[in-house]
Amino acid sequence: MSADLTLQVLEALSEVDGSILSSDAFPSIDFTTIKSALDRLGSREMIIYRQIEREEANLTPEAEGIASEGSHEAKVFEAVRQAVQGLKIADLPGIVGKESAKVGQGKAFKEGWIKKDKDLLRAATDSIEDASREQLQTIQRTRTHPEPKVLQDLRKRKLIIMQKVITFEIKKGPNYAAEFVKEETDLTADMLATGTWKTVKLKPYNFKALGAPTPSGALHPLNKVRHEFRQIFFEMGFEEMPTNRYVETGFWNFDALFVPQQHPARDLQDTFYISDPPKADPPRADPSKTEQLVDGSIPSPEAQGAPQQDYSSYWASVKEVHSAGKYGSIGYRYPFRDSEALKLVLRTHTTAVSTYMLHKLAADPRPARYFSIDRVFRNETVDATHLAEFHQVEGVIADFGLTLGGLIGFMEVFFGKMGIRRLRFKPAYNPYTEPSMEIFGFHEGLDKWVEIGNSGMFRPEMLEPMGLPKDMRVYGWGLSLERPTMINFNPKNPSPPK
Repeated sequence: MSADLTLQVLEALSEVDGSILSSDAFPSIDFTTIKSALDRLGSREMIIYRQIEREEANLTPEAEGIASEGSHEAKVFEAVRQAVQGLKIADLPGIVGKESAKVGQGKAFKEGWIKKDKDLLRAATDSIEDASREQLQTIQRTRTHPEPKVLQDLRKRKLIIMQKVITFEIKKGPNYAAEFVKEETDLTADMLATGTWKTVKLKPYNFKALGAPTPSGALHPLNKVRHEFRQIFFEMGFEEMPTNRYVETGFWNFDALFVPQQHPARDLQDTFYISDPPKADPPRADPSKTEQLVDGSIPSPEAQGAPQQDYSSYWASVKEVHSAGKYGSIGYRYPFRDSEALKLVLRTHTTAVSTYMLHKLAADPRPARYFSIDRVFRNETVDATHLAEFHQVEGVIADFGLTLGGLIGFMEVFFGKMGIRRLRFKPAYNPYTEPSMEIFGFHEGLDKWVEIGNSGMFRPEMLEPMGLPKDMRVYGWGLSLERPTMINFNPKNPSPPK
């Protein structure tokens, strides 16, 4: 259709000296077809065209009836005028119709065309001018009216509908010709062999044309929210902890946090244990670099310039605080088993990393802020609301003179940066924090309070074996990455397969 229309456009221009309007020359052709043909001719500079946008007034069915038969008020006047002795009000609907009687009677009274004489209607003038009919007839011919107020009034009366119309003004271009010569898009081997390439017209390259859109990947929703969390932490002066160890020892994952070895979280039903190797070394410093020395040995921390720490003393202190009590605590008073502490597990929380960082901080005690966002593992039965792995967001603040009120205030600032401003705190229990609090935020979409995190102040039984000063306090809190992501993106559950 577009190819045929290009010839029609060229023929229409050949018959005039100036320009033509597409709405006049091709009134039945749709916008897309016309635009395609004009673009085709315009790219070859055979025509020049510009787009014109205007609003047209179209009559409603009621208005078309008024334009052909007269307005409701004019019909009422004519019926009253023809009744020389007066027209009974009750007889009016039968003569002009119910709609015209209902609408036109009031307007005829308002214009002073008729008057009431008891139960009769009489004409108050010999002739009238039906302005509504004349206005609608003008609009019917020209699709507009010179007076904007008239258009506005008729729109209020729902007699016209304004519609946006796009038309094109077209005139001859520098390369105009009455015929459209087909342009070849490819130089073929046959053209070269026969020599026809010398006479054919080749289509010029359009170096301004946009290329085909290249499909690209997108960030996963979890990565988007993770980036937002990281920016909040960095903005508040936090340092990111290294979380590259998915496998931890029971010591760092549980014992160093003052979690008893009989705690249900350490059961096989809740934790993934590693069978090979069956156990790990006692706690020791990690090298700052992953590579080994030439002889295969690991460089000592002292050789790398790191502060020296007594890990054997730390091991003994943790063992003692569990089994016999220490630092003012009576402990759990059970026989501490080294074999349980040296088992390898998939970390159940990133607090194991926080413990390791706080122990390193003990070599040079000072105010510090740490955070981590990474994967943790739980031996959960996978269902619609549980996975065997998820991501944990964790923050730790170490300083002197910290109080529970300060933790609450900080949580309000932290979650406020996430857009959660209505918070509640509920007392809770954690083996390694006291006091402990669950954090609830009001979910506007669900219109209820939902748990969004856990928090507390680390216990002395966890901090003092590390060598941290007695007056240093540490805030700790955590939440999953998945829950705020679900709240933020509000994903819908897919329908089950049929």
